[in-house]
Amino acid sequence: MSDAAGKPCIICVAITGSLPTKENNPAVPITIAEQVESTHEAFEVGASIVHAHVRDDEGKPTSDPDRFARLMEGIRQHCPGMIVQLSTGGRSGAGKTRGGMLPLRPDMASLSVGSNNFPTRVYENPPDLVDWLAAEMKTYGVMPEIEAFDLSHILKAHQMWQAGQITARPYVQFVMGVKNAMPADREVFDYYIRTVKRLFGADAPWCAAGIGQNQITLNDWAVSSGGHARTGLEDNVRLDRDRLAPSNAALVRRVVDLCERYNRPVADWRTARAILGIAPAMVEDAA
Repeated sequence: MSDAAGKPCIICVAITGSLPTKENNPAVPITIAEQVESTHEAFEVGASIVHAHVRDDEGKPTSDPDRFARLMEGIRQHCPGMIVQLSTGGRSGAGKTRGGMLPLRPDMASLSVGSNNFPTRVYENPPDLVDWLAAEMKTYGVMPEIEAFDLSHILKAHQMWQAGQITARPYVQFVMGVKNAMPADREVFDYYIRTVKRLFGADAPWCAAGIGQNQITLNDWAVSSGGHARTGLEDNVRLDRDRLAPSNAALVRRVVDLCERYNRPVADWRTARAILGIAPAMVEDAA
């Protein structure tokens, strides 16, 4: 039995992303209706956070606030209480358009606090844009999830927290397995955990995401180490080398199975909100 036994595990489902297409996997939800249905299926089997991107009529990534508003409305109707986390990622827009949905006041939004290499480009997060996105999240009461593609991003989040740019204790997600960025390295992963605990407190919640074939590896590491886990078709369209994932729900079920293996209860939306400190008023509004 692991030391994490008994600690509830939050499962985040990243339903769509900016890159996967129907050609990669027919189960990738593209339209708003497909996204809501896929989110509901994942919610029913154990996901308590949905990480969401939106696509335009051609299926290309966009930061269109109207589309985000429609998606939020559908999720809140069909998945009451589920934590809605919108992406401010750089593939969906440039500059301040990346934060155009923050006035919608989602529960959470992703916040990348530094730049790094991606497979074919530099993922640019310049300091002035990071500061602006953090300020917008603070203005609209949106809890940031820190996307840590590198150790420096964890340290930057701590600096921003100390400076008051981030008000709540940062919720850090380790992202591993992006080509040209941080690989899935267990010693680095363990050091990330120690760094989060040193900077933010021994009980600070954290999450991990693995890209492609690294998804199940990072799920296992996170669940067994007392963290929270992200899964979904955004990060990985396959169950294994020979099989496509039939749905986001199927990938969530794999994490649920890991939770059972390591004796960790799956956090429902009420528990997840309590762990992350999301305002009780939001729970009441969603109920």
